[in-house]
Amino acid sequence: MTWGGHATVLIEIDGVRLVTDPVLRNRVVHLRRHTPDPGPAFIENVDAVLISHLHFDHLDVPTLKRYDRGTKIIVPDGAQAMIRKHGFRDVVGLQEGEATEVGPVTVLAVPADHDGRRHPFGLEIDAVGFVVEGEANRILFAGDTDLHPRLGELTESLDVALLPIWGWGHKLGPGHMDPRGAAQAAALLRPEVTIPIHWGTYFPIGMTGIRGALLEKPVRAFEQQMGELAPDLEIRVLRPGETLNCPAASS
Repeated sequence: MTWGGHATVLIEIDGVRLVTDPVLRNRVVHLRRHTPDPGPAFIENVDAVLISHLHFDHLDVPTLKRYDRGTKIIVPDGAQAMIRKHGFRDVVGLQEGEATEVGPVTVLAVPADHDGRRHPFGLEIDAVGFVVEGEANRILFAGDTDLHPRLGELTESLDVALLPIWGWGHKLGPGHMDPRGAAQAAALLRPEVTIPIHWGTYFPIGMTGIRGALLEKPVRAFEQQMGELAPDLEIRVLRPGETLNCPAASS
């Protein structure tokens, strides 16, 4: 797994290349990127793109248009038409509990507690997370979600959990995990390794005075909370462009 910043992760498993929620531009709406672009590896030779929900910092159409139109795009059910109108031919919509295959890899949609609409008065399209399962590894990409009781359904043999720990500003609204909530989720899921995502990448334009501390504060708080709530679990903090080789499969 290679973290590209925010919720963008390149997952390479069993010869398949998947990218989650690709957002690779320097500016998205009122947000500016404060980490380097991870480069063409997140675009070239990608077999499928996984979109957890339609918010602009997770479904960025200009970034999506960089992909070959034959790339498989996996979205929450109801969002297919929005993607197809940009020329993508292989678009699969999943409701929670439904799965699709990308070569030898299974992608399963799992529940998320988050408002998935693109606009406040837009279509009611549920946000989802994804479990990616190959021959020897099982990986949770939680998408964007608050802590919710159905996470307990996902605890079987997780090798890696990619958990959101923050958002993109100085405070969090509903539907997000904060560092403590993410640590509670890790304690419930008990993966072999937890990787914090959705932090330290984008921040609103015009808030330079407080930006620096807030870009790093969430991950430091998450490490502290993991030490209190799940001291026996391994966490790996990646920087954009850094890679973690997946641990051996759980028994």
